[in-house]
Amino acid sequence: MESLYNKIKCFTFGLIAVVSISLSGVYVSQSGFGPAVVEARSYKSDSLQNIFATIAKEKTPAVVNISTKQKIKTGAHGMYDERMREFYQRFPWFQEMPREQERQSLGSGFVVESDGYILTNNHVVAKADEITVTFGDGHTNGKEYPAKLIAADPKLDIALIKIDAGKKLQTLELGDSDKLQVGEWVIAIGNPFGFAQSVTVGVVSAKGRTIGAGPYDNFIQTDASINPGNSGGPLLNTKGQVVGINSAIFTGGASQGNIGIGFAIPINAIHDVYDDLKKGKVKRGWLGVMIQTVTEELKTALGLPSVAGALVGNVFEGSPAGKAGVLRGDVIVEFNGKKLFRSDDLPRIVASVKPGTNVEIKVIRNGKQKSIRIKLGEMPAEKEQGGATSLSENLGMSLTNMTPEIARKLGVDVSEGVVVTEVVPGGPAAKAGFREGIVITEVKQIRVRNIDEYEKVISGAKPGESILFYVRRGNNPSYLVMKMPAEK
Repeated sequence: MESLYNKIKCFTFGLIAVVSISLSGVYVSQSGFGPAVVEARSYKSDSLQNIFATIAKEKTPAVVNISTKQKIKTGAHGMYDERMREFYQRFPWFQEMPREQERQSLGSGFVVESDGYILTNNHVVAKADEITVTFGDGHTNGKEYPAKLIAADPKLDIALIKIDAGKKLQTLELGDSDKLQVGEWVIAIGNPFGFAQSVTVGVVSAKGRTIGAGPYDNFIQTDASINPGNSGGPLLNTKGQVVGINSAIFTGGASQGNIGIGFAIPINAIHDVYDDLKKGKVKRGWLGVMIQTVTEELKTALGLPSVAGALVGNVFEGSPAGKAGVLRGDVIVEFNGKKLFRSDDLPRIVASVKPGTNVEIKVIRNGKQKSIRIKLGEMPAEKEQGGATSLSENLGMSLTNMTPEIARKLGVDVSEGVVVTEVVPGGPAAKAGFREGIVITEVKQIRVRNIDEYEKVISGAKPGESILFYVRRGNNPSYLVMKMPAEK
């Protein structure tokens, strides 16, 4: 059965029936992040259709089309085509010739500060050599502006870019995504397939969805349709406030009517990191523990009252948690007054707190609850966790080169390969059996001694292809098979 994550597409919105209702809203002409002068505005009408029309008219000028260009140099690995095997065998030099290709992509974004700051998805602008922003007619008459990437956060899939328009721009006000309710109407504005400022409507189908797209999954699910080019566009409530950034779609396929389910990043998650984005780097709190889900079997074995919480599988040496006395086998059930219902609640909550903050956690240890005070550290950069790293976002795992220090910590007798340092719950890697600490030594029966060799092999894999990995769990070798996800 094809996994949910394999069907997720990072594009981003629908059309729903009209009912009679009367609502009110606000209009804001300043930044949604700084002090804003909010002018009360009433969306009084005898139909929801007119409310949608009013919001669309007022808000579309602040939504932009984002196009990018990326120059890619390819050689033997980038140009190989199985259909031309005989040709390559006769003329191997042709395959080795370096070539430069240009990759283009389209997405959406919206203005959040009147001097040109724009929010979008990271996957819209990632690795772009050129970023161009275009407004719809009526605002800047379709004029194009070169944009500069201020900062990006791949783990949350957001990016902040900036343009110099030479004038004050209309902005969108940011709402409170925590107040969203299932069944509430939402409106999306974006550029599907390049059709600028398209407006679509739906309802909130669910909240807190985990789809395996990243370590901080907490998506708003909506039945509004999502299409290529909508990524990075705003999801608005009926007050005209931004409550989410449209990011992904689940498609059921032809047999299921090609029905699309949309997912948006809650805007409150962006509130937590926006100031850091403006400064050029996102800093997150760090406990320094590896966690796992509490299953019914673990609940019984550990004598726990429920499966709620996060089981500590390992504590990093010298980490804030280690210094404070957190032990392997502890079950964290509360963080700074917030109860944990699922294990993946913990990384998201910790990451939203600034480094250096003093927090209190509650753990269950040997059947008794215990409170521990911890001063959060700053989440280390991946390059500080053991040499070169690779974040295989589409596979749902992070990798690092094997080093003598890592080999000693893992207790393995291999000196080469790549080590799994993080696995996204519910992602392709997790479902294939990958866990932190596993060492990959072969991919597709080809030896991989470091990340460069790993990426050369894995980059040639096709969507839907089943890839054979030869790995070490401690000093026990075994094979794992992972089905490559569909392209985003």
